Amino acid sequence: MTAPDDLVRAVEATLFAAEEPMTVAALAGHLGDAAAGDVRAALRQLAEHYDGRGVQLVERGDRWHLQTAPDLAHILRREREAVRRLSRAATEVLAIVAYHEPVSRNEIEAIRGVQTSSGTLDVLMEAGWVRVAGRREVPGRPVIYATTPEFLDHFGLASRRDLPGIDELKAAGLLDPVDDAFDALMDDGGGDTPAEAGNDPADPLD
Repeated sequence: MTAPDDLVRAVEATLFAAEEPMTVAALAGHLGDAAAGDVRAALRQLAEHYDGRGVQLVERGDRWHLQTAPDLAHILRREREAVRRLSRAATEVLAIVAYHEPVSRNEIEAIRGVQTSSGTLDVLMEAGWVRVAGRREVPGRPVIYATTPEFLDHFGLASRRDLPGIDELKAAGLLDPVDDAFDALMDDGGGDTPAEAGNDPADPLD
C-alpha cells in the first residue's frame, strides 16, 4: 500500500485502537460520518495491504478487526485460565442453534429428541455465543435463540455460510442421533413441536 490517503490511515488507526470489532457503519460514524462506500474501499485496501503479514485485517459477521496471523498465534499465546469444556449436550445445542437460528427451546428438543435443561442454554449465553433473539409469533410466544458475532469470531468464521456441512457434523458425532427428529421437524414446517423425551433425564452441564 503506497501513499495511503487520510481516510485509509484513519480507518487503520481506529481499528488498531478499538476494543472490539467494528462495523462499516460504526467506523463511518466514528470518523465524522464518512461515506460507507469510502470506508468499505479503505477496508479493502487495508485488507490487501495486510494480506500475508503478521497482522491481518479480517471480517467476522460484518464486523472488522485486526488480528494476529493464525500461523503465528502460538508465538503470542500466554498461559490463561482454561476455558470450560462444553458438555456434549451444550455442543449439540450450539450446533443446532447455529444451523437453524432463530430456534426455540422446543425446536431444539424436537431436533435432539431429548429434553434440554435451561442450564445448557445458560452456559452458551454466558460464553457469549448464544443470545435471545426475540419471541416466535405463535401461541405461547416462545423465546427464540441465535448465535452472536462473538461465536463467529471465536470459531474464525466470516459468516454462518462458513459453517461446516451437516454431514461433517454428523460424521463428527455432534448431531447424532438426531436425524429422524430433524426430518420430522422439517416435515412439520419447523413448528414448536414438544420433544418426546420419554424417560431421558435433563442434560447435565458437565
